[in-house]
Amino acid sequence: MRNHRLSVLLLAAVASSPALEAAPQATPSVKASAPQQSKAAAPAKPAPKLDAPLLPASFSGWETSAPLKPVADPAQADANSASALKEYGLTDAVLADYARNGETLKVRALRFIDASGAYGAYSYYRHSGWPKEQIGTGAASDHNRVLFWVGNVVVDSTFSHVTAMSASELRDLASTIPVPAGNKSLAPPILGNLPQRDMDPQTTHYALGPVGYAGPEGSANPEGVLPPAIVGFDRGAETATATYGLRSGPATLTIINYPTPQMAAAQAQVIAAYLKAGDSPQHPFTKPLKDSNATALEVRRSGPLVAIVSGDPIADDAHKLITTVHFDADISPIPGGGDTEIQKTAKLIVAIITLVVVMFLAAVLLALFLGGGRAAYRYLRGKPISSVYDQDFTKLDLE
Repeated sequence: MRNHRLSVLLLAAVASSPALEAAPQATPSVKASAPQQSKAAAPAKPAPKLDAPLLPASFSGWETSAPLKPVADPAQADANSASALKEYGLTDAVLADYARNGETLKVRALRFIDASGAYGAYSYYRHSGWPKEQIGTGAASDHNRVLFWVGNVVVDSTFSHVTAMSASELRDLASTIPVPAGNKSLAPPILGNLPQRDMDPQTTHYALGPVGYAGPEGSANPEGVLPPAIVGFDRGAETATATYGLRSGPATLTIINYPTPQMAAAQAQVIAAYLKAGDSPQHPFTKPLKDSNATALEVRRSGPLVAIVSGDPIADDAHKLITTVHFDADISPIPGGGDTEIQKTAKLIVAIITLVVVMFLAAVLLALFLGGGRAAYRYLRGKPISSVYDQDFTKLDLE
């Protein structure tokens, strides 16, 4: 019996040895499945950090074909617009070349001190007539070139071939750009003083200096309405310009913001005198003023703001437009830039209140309809309108 038991144990050990040798071979299959499980449970993409690179090495299948080129000199970022970039407060830039399946994409990301400089540079580069795109905070396109801005960064991209997914790919790129917090992400408050009615939001132009005020050839503001020397950029002025489609003709509204109301009042007199003197060799008009209806030219001051209307409308329409300009210290969103989170919350609350009021009125009307109908029915049957005094009882004859 003892020998029989030993033989049984030996047979069991031999039978179990293949399983022991097979166990290590099963391990790679477990390891191979691990990446699939972790990929399925991957967390959501985190928001870009402020210390993150200005441009990613890859996005939406696009890969850099050469190392990213960071620059700090405005002349290296854009030699033709170096002076304007300096006025808007360029801090640094990154130039990148991407490639994918034989296609190329050139991207130039320009970072400024704050969002005011970024929006100014965006309006400087954007040309009139460019269609609006839904990318970043604001975007416009011209065939293969797409321009957008987000936070304090302007991105100028040029595709070798535009596809139906190009806008979506740039939205992915915009989501990777680091955005500053606080006041650096606020748009220029002067834009909130531009009247919204009849305005073309794709023609707004913001300037902090004479070069940006003039704008490049073919831009939204190809030439400033006023001579830069009269505007007073050396006194800390900033300008906002937009085109309006009035019934009697197109008009251009220029708003100049000065540091103090006293400076605005003094400069308004200088501008009014310049316009009143008319075009002369001593004080020549700019091309926009020469093309304007002389009776429509008007100047108006409101606090630290000075408004000038020009263009080809009749005098009455021009006067109505300029009278809508009022100084408001509240910070407003950029024209056409969409609602802020506060505005969205306010609209949601107003919608909820409106729904409650409508439901209450509907309940009152329904009660009056049903109650009034019942009262009319009782009245027609010769009974009192109310059933309070009815003597109707249920009687059981138990006898």
